[in-house]
Amino acid sequence: MKRKILLIGVAAALALAGGYAAMRAFTPQGAIAQSPKGKGKAAVSVDVAQAVKKKVPVRVDLLGNVTPIAQVAVKPRIDSEIIEVHFSDGAMVRKGDMLFTLDHRSIDAQIRQTQGVLNGAKAQLEQATRDVERYEALVAKNATTMVTLHNAKTQVNIFTAAVESNTAQLELLRVQRDFTFIRAPITGRVSMANVKVGNYARQADAIPLATIIQVAPVYVTFALPQHNLPELRQAITNETAIIQALAPGDTRRSSGQVTMIENTVDAATGTVPVRATMPNTDELLWPGTLVQVQLMFREEDVVTVPRAAVQVSQSGTFVFVVKNGVAEVQAVKVARTVDGNSVVESGLSGGETVVTEGQLRLSNGTRVSVRESTPGS
Repeated sequence: MKRKILLIGVAAALALAGGYAAMRAFTPQGAIAQSPKGKGKAAVSVDVAQAVKKKVPVRVDLLGNVTPIAQVAVKPRIDSEIIEVHFSDGAMVRKGDMLFTLDHRSIDAQIRQTQGVLNGAKAQLEQATRDVERYEALVAKNATTMVTLHNAKTQVNIFTAAVESNTAQLELLRVQRDFTFIRAPITGRVSMANVKVGNYARQADAIPLATIIQVAPVYVTFALPQHNLPELRQAITNETAIIQALAPGDTRRSSGQVTMIENTVDAATGTVPVRATMPNTDELLWPGTLVQVQLMFREEDVVTVPRAAVQVSQSGTFVFVVKNGVAEVQAVKVARTVDGNSVVESGLSGGETVVTEGQLRLSNGTRVSVRESTPGS
């Protein structure tokens, strides 16, 4: 019996020893003891960039519309047939350039007719003037009556009125003849001609013969949010306001100056219309185009990081800062985003190394390895 009890005790002791060894293998200390020496968790491969302190513009990006400063619908001032078109559709024309010539033969005939009547009236006036001089001499000698002299003076007045009337009529006809030569009233780009040679042009026609639009300079008009209005007014006072317009499909920028702020804010939209004048000497901005407007108020010295470095959590925005091969969480406050970079208002002072790719595998204290950048990446 004693021998049997001893065997049972030994078996129980061995079972307890095995259980203790198994439990030790599943504790963190046991895991470390079981793992090969020097073999910890592998470092996470990440891309990084530097937090840079530099001058960054304070600006707003808006949508604007290109509008011409001057636009003229060319219409005839007399009714006549078009006998010649002097421009090519869409061409650039200068002020005073000939655009259309209308048939002026009937006006020429009326001018000759009126000129003849005028010449006759002038001749009659000369004759009546000589008669007055002769009758005055005869009256002085009591050789004729005063009635005759008065009648002669009346004829002078009649012929003087006839000369003045025909002179005015002749001037009117010459003005109408000038209307048959239609010239460009402004410098700009002309539209396609709505009429061709042989068409009859009428003053009452609703459709103009052509339209000329001034393309240099032009206006860019946009709606500015009312909370940005004080900054714009201060920038204009400090002469730091700069506006650039980007046309769709073109990487070039057109610069100009703000020349008008509307005198009231639109209560329905909370915006104020603003107009800038653009020189547009290269005709980069086409009238009627919807453009992207970048309105810069001033420049500030701030810390920036790539936008991809900024992460968002329930407690706010943060970045992973790499120090001695370890990623550490750093809370930051982002003021705005400019050209793909986030402007950091607080949290970074510049010079820090921040993670730009691979954040999903990171937590505070994770070891990291920096990927080597390849040319063109």
